[in-house]
Amino acid sequence: MASLQKLRIENKFDANGVPTGGTVTGIGIAIHWQDGPQGRNELKETQNGALVEDVLEACLGRLKQFQETRFSCPENVLAASSIEEALKWLHNRTEDREKRLVDGTHEV
Repeated sequence: MASLQKLRIENKFDANGVPTGGTVTGIGIAIHWQDGPQGRNELKETQNGALVEDVLEACLGRLKQFQETRFSCPENVLAASSIEEALKWLHNRTEDREKRLVDGTHEV
């Protein structure tokens, strides 16, 4: 399936190959990704860019809006369900990282 527009995707990495942010731009799209870990507990810093979860939540909100209009369709329901499942798995990942005390760090 072809993309509706050409997005410019620039992912950045540090010398160790760790993701350090980046951008996605296109018509009506300007995403600046979180650059670096946020830290933990008293060292936690303010979020400086979008997280994958933020973008998925935005997409989910848009699909749910369509479902309240004449553009409601089964495909929107399936797409929304898939995004909700993706968010669930990302939430599970975060919970696991919190239990291991590595959330907010570059530790695996």
